[in-house]
Amino acid sequence: MPDDGRSPAQFDAFYLPMGEARRFCVLHEPGKSGATRESVLYVHPFAEEMNRSRRMAALQSRALAGAGFTVLQIDLAGCGDSDGEFADASWERWVSDVCEAAQWLRERTGRAPWLWGLRVGCLIAAESARKMSPSPNLLFWNPVLSGTQFLQQFLRLKVAAQIVGSAGTTRVDTRELRERLMQGTSVEVAGYELSTALAHGLDAAVLSPVPGNSGVVWMEVANASDGKLSPAAHARVEAWRSAGYSVDARSISGQPFWQTQEIAECPELIKETLAALTAVRP
Repeated sequence: MPDDGRSPAQFDAFYLPMGEARRFCVLHEPGKSGATRESVLYVHPFAEEMNRSRRMAALQSRALAGAGFTVLQIDLAGCGDSDGEFADASWERWVSDVCEAAQWLRERTGRAPWLWGLRVGCLIAAESARKMSPSPNLLFWNPVLSGTQFLQQFLRLKVAAQIVGSAGTTRVDTRELRERLMQGTSVEVAGYELSTALAHGLDAAVLSPVPGNSGVVWMEVANASDGKLSPAAHARVEAWRSAGYSVDARSISGQPFWQTQEIAECPELIKETLAALTAVRP
């Protein structure tokens, strides 16, 4: 990704202590000759979507650092290279991770960071923003609007796997899987052990406006974009605007890289995101 003649970016991978545990982080910063204009904290998506999105997150982080932003990528508890198991993760712990990482980044740069979420990461970012003062700016990439709906879709992966699996196995539907979760029994889906604590938090999450009137940049990637947001996203953007937020919403043509089997890129998303954030005055 070219940096248009700006200060070349540099990065550092490290573990950030959080209590007795550690969170794996990658910090992208402007080169030595560049000054930080803003800081950004990336909140990754859920389960396998995180792995499929790593390249795009890294490319965007490098592009932002080349333009003078300091960007922190963090693997939340039980995810990626951070301490803990996915089975032990909870929604509250993830929100706490984001708040602690944002405070660390603010102390390092002297600037309150943007919270940049992808998919379910947008729900986590919005919930974290409710606990911050002043309210942070938010960058949403294809945000999940309803945690309940996402949980239902995630559980369908297990139902689908049963259909193509071994004959004679006991099959359950999404209703039964939800009941197990709500009664305290974890459920394995696509190699991820989903706990009741995590399922409860996800199920209750809704991308609704948080107190404050900071800026929001909303990016929606679609295979064939006509420049318009989906009806559901448009309605939610208007709700945020009605709540006093300035929302820069854009629909971009590209592959849904968080769900493709092969690693995919969306250069136009990187370009548009960089343009949107650099247009915001510090």
